[in-house]
Amino acid sequence: MKTKKIVIGAMAAAMLSLSICSMSPAFAAGETVQIKVGNATAKAGGQYTVEVSLADIPSTGIQACGFSIQYDSSVISIDKVDAGAITNTGAAKSDTTASLLPNFSSYSDNGEGMISLMWSTSLEDASYWLKSDGVFCTVSGKVKSDAKDGAKAAIKIVPTPHETYVGSGVKNTEIDCGYMKNSKETVQYQVKVTDGSVTVGDPTPATTAAPTVAPTTVAPTSATVKPTKKGDATLDGDVTLADALAILQYVANAKKYPLDAQAQANADCDGNAGITANDALFIQRVDAGLEKL
Repeated sequence: MKTKKIVIGAMAAAMLSLSICSMSPAFAAGETVQIKVGNATAKAGGQYTVEVSLADIPSTGIQACGFSIQYDSSVISIDKVDAGAITNTGAAKSDTTASLLPNFSSYSDNGEGMISLMWSTSLEDASYWLKSDGVFCTVSGKVKSDAKDGAKAAIKIVPTPHETYVGSGVKNTEIDCGYMKNSKETVQYQVKVTDGSVTVGDPTPATTAAPTVAPTTVAPTSATVKPTKKGDATLDGDVTLADALAILQYVANAKKYPLDAQAQANADCDGNAGITANDALFIQRVDAGLEKL
């Protein structure tokens, strides 16, 4: 297991040429890549999934990105790591080294609570590099059956614990994220991480009753005008959230956001006389499938 981890680390280091020439990489000034882990809640013995995302990727792109995820193996295990959408750059079809070293690779050791992740390509054409913000990978696993409710397993982004180069005896302390410039100079981006977690508990949110909105007095709807379509305050023939917004604006300031007599007749839709914020709430519940007109 340790050998595999060293090999992955060595490949990441080789791809970025970190310390190969006994020179430190150049850091791109003012460019910081964000790495963020999501949060999840799952019952003891249940499955969970969290996403690891990249954001603020510089326009130049990322040729190689390598880091590790550290987690509490006494609470959760990690069973599967899937490459995210942003790694589908087309490099796999054009990179002749991909058959030996897949563009995306991972190695997990549940005993040590560590996953090593890397995406890289030998292609110098930046159109094949990571360019878009989004999901880098999806991590799935299981909560231990004996985990207690309320327990939280932190999922942290850390540098991959490989040697700076094979045989150096020096432990890597940087998250690899950058590219090769002119085939010889390594450019490294600054990286900011946001850790995530898995909390043990019921992931189903408790159902709460819809709040009661205190009616606000507005000018009464003309009794002589009949509604053409209940809820259609915008008179566009449909009942959408735009109608709820029109009602709320009218209730808040009828002079600034007036409704004509027909629109008022349509807006009074919750079954109680008078146009109030409850009419807007009723339309929102209709839009959510909780009520019917």
